[in-house]
Amino acid sequence: MSVISEVKQRIDLVEFVSQYVTLQKTGRNFKGLCPFHSEKTPSFFVFPEQQTWHCFGACGTGGDVFSFLMRKENVDFSQALHILAERAGVALSSPERVVGNEDREKDELFQINELAAEYYHHLLLNALEGEEARNYLTRREVARETVEEFRLGFSPDAREGLKKYLRDKGYEAKDLVKAGLAVERKDGSIGDRFFNRLMFPICGARGKVTGFGARALGNALPKYINSPYTAVFDKSSNLYGIDRAISAIREKNSVVIVEGYMDALLLHQHGWKNVVAAMGTSLTEKQVAIIKKLTKHVFLALDADVAGEEAVLRGMEVISRSGDRKMVPIPVSSGLVKCESVLDAEIRVVALPQGKDPDEVIREGPRLWQNLVEQALPLLDFAIDTVLSKLDIGKAADKSWAIQKLLPLLQEVKDPLRRAQYVQKLAKRLKVSEAILLSYIKKSETVRGKRKDDEAMGQQFSHHLASSAIEEYCLALLFQYPELRQLSQDLAPEYFQHIENRELFVQWQRFPDISRLESQLDDSLSEHLYYLLHRSFPPPICQSNKERQIVLRDCILRLQEGLFRVLEREGVRSGQQLQEIFIQRARGIMK
Repeated sequence: MSVISEVKQRIDLVEFVSQYVTLQKTGRNFKGLCPFHSEKTPSFFVFPEQQTWHCFGACGTGGDVFSFLMRKENVDFSQALHILAERAGVALSSPERVVGNEDREKDELFQINELAAEYYHHLLLNALEGEEARNYLTRREVARETVEEFRLGFSPDAREGLKKYLRDKGYEAKDLVKAGLAVERKDGSIGDRFFNRLMFPICGARGKVTGFGARALGNALPKYINSPYTAVFDKSSNLYGIDRAISAIREKNSVVIVEGYMDALLLHQHGWKNVVAAMGTSLTEKQVAIIKKLTKHVFLALDADVAGEEAVLRGMEVISRSGDRKMVPIPVSSGLVKCESVLDAEIRVVALPQGKDPDEVIREGPRLWQNLVEQALPLLDFAIDTVLSKLDIGKAADKSWAIQKLLPLLQEVKDPLRRAQYVQKLAKRLKVSEAILLSYIKKSETVRGKRKDDEAMGQQFSHHLASSAIEEYCLALLFQYPELRQLSQDLAPEYFQHIENRELFVQWQRFPDISRLESQLDDSLSEHLYYLLHRSFPPPICQSNKERQIVLRDCILRLQEGLFRVLEREGVRSGQQLQEIFIQRARGIMK
């Protein structure tokens, strides 16, 4: 591997850019105000899967971590390489790594993180300004014992509190920056990275504090932020609570993976000690490596919004290796099954009640949580039940839809006996012969082989643009069914909060003919348009114009409601005025 490739692999672009830009997660990606030109509406996007960035506004520029640093700091490539190599811990002058120096640096970072954890924890328990954080934990029913066990903390609104505390302990400001606990401001001064947030120390398997998660207590965005990449912290390599869960995972020979810090805390508090949290990220190869050493029985506890068709077939990601050993995202329709193969384990899905997270369920009743875990379905069974529950299998079109959605999962089952069992089960549920299903699989695998190279080249396009699912659904309906155009009169560009969707809508208003529209777009938007034009819909929508109208009206209402919430949050108008506007528009649409 070249030095340049190693540097890029070690530095997470999202965390690096976050030092300069306040990023907000949107779908799979992140957005913020462009640091290279003045703007009020975010048009700057970072794509974690490709480790690239792009401005869809006035700049129209993009690139990787090198190009970002070169443009932001006005340095040439050689200077950028030296800066990033030092940050990533990659030696340039000598092929031999100075292991002793690296170990000393890591030990110092562990010591700084430990002192920071003590500082934050003390403030949460004792400081007057920590009352809001304590009240929040009380509302969430987090016990004092849990707060102490996990050493939760509070970072005050004073922007240099930790800096002063650690300075008294003999550490310089640059040490805090290296540990990810401080940031350098535009004026050259250095201040605390975290302020007015509930702090979650993140520990490695051996109990050393590697970094922090932080939840905003006010209206600051993003709600959750983490320490940036350092010599001892890589979010993709950590599982929150792993230090507290290792013994229980081995004892029970199973692990429950939840999404958030609070989910893990409350479940531990109620006796579920074999629980860890992926901290809102997709399950990664490094996290899989940790799990693989401990157990082969994995339970994924997804909230109700995630544990639907979109989550099973699109939403989650599992990381697997490609030939050059880069981290490559794989959609869940095949990725989680690949993960099963990597783990040599069975993954089960804990489906939660609509609108509830694990911490809400366990607070409502430990027995309810116990039942949900006991009733967890194997991944493929869960996927089959989820897809078929939404269709009328008495209709040929619905059967075809189900096969189209479930084939990728069956293809990833390499064990012939398991595959035969699931083919038999699906054939029985769909009331078709096994021979028909097998013929579909064989044909699909042939086509899949031919497309493999194209997919590898095109991964960066199809889903890399940050998009709202509702916005995408709305545009796909309009683009694929021209007869719905009249209903678009109730839409306005500002309803689309994601720049690529808004731009497509504006261009479509000017050029309703799709072929004409395509000729007006740049490559990035053309790829997004292609995805929307080929987005599939359930048979009821395909077969009924009335059904399409109902769904589109619902999309428009939800987009308007989304804008209403954004404007209200930003204080553009009073809540009452906005509510009246929204109700008037809703009545107009529903007529």
